Amino acid sequence: MSGPQCCENPPTLSSSCGEGHVQQLGALKSYVTGSPDSQLAILLVSDVYGYEAPNLRKLADKVGAAGFYVVVPDFLYGDPHGDNAEKPLQVWIKDHEPNKGFEDAQHVISALESKGVSKIGAAGFCWGAKVVVELAKYAYIQAAVMLHPSFVTLDDIQGVKVPISVLGAEIDNYSPPELLKQFEGALNAKPEVDGFVKIFPGATHGWTVRYKDEDEVAVKSAEESHRDMLNWFVNYLK
Repeated sequence: MSGPQCCENPPTLSSSCGEGHVQQLGALKSYVTGSPDSQLAILLVSDVYGYEAPNLRKLADKVGAAGFYVVVPDFLYGDPHGDNAEKPLQVWIKDHEPNKGFEDAQHVISALESKGVSKIGAAGFCWGAKVVVELAKYAYIQAAVMLHPSFVTLDDIQGVKVPISVLGAEIDNYSPPELLKQFEGALNAKPEVDGFVKIFPGATHGWTVRYKDEDEVAVKSAEESHRDMLNWFVNYLK
């Protein structure tokens, strides 16, 4: 996961944005929003910029308004790449392996289940997609969505056990269309698992959460991906 594309359009991080609030869940600080009484939960796993990214929290609020209890954990322990621009991504990532995020996510899921949540979906963005595909391989969740994934391999996709949607960008060094087509072929070869792959024309890596509000075309494309993600969860969790 090297190269500049992952770090394009860095967000201005803010701990105060969003309609929800921050609390401890599964030993992690987490932004939570939506109905705390809902038995349906959605776990959003951030990209390298972490859980304070305003567009990610805005999306969490949108999902929460659809009737889900939404949790955005701080899997990066207060050390997003946005706060460490002087540290090369290749160095930073060694301290923030997605495998650690996968382990932490299991504790968050246990905490949600102890609250009475009966079904859990998870969506991962870039770095977070690797966490989500691991959860999907071990069926810790009931539905998965990956958006402009990084680190995810064909072997990962072949091991998925729950319905999974892959929303990718036409211009993406980490998951180029050629790889996404391989993902689609692997999912088509698994009739026991519902899968969906969509490539957004003209979109670049990170477009779903790192768009600029003044860019109408980018906003429209991001909103389309948000609808696709939400519809996937509604179909498989409600």
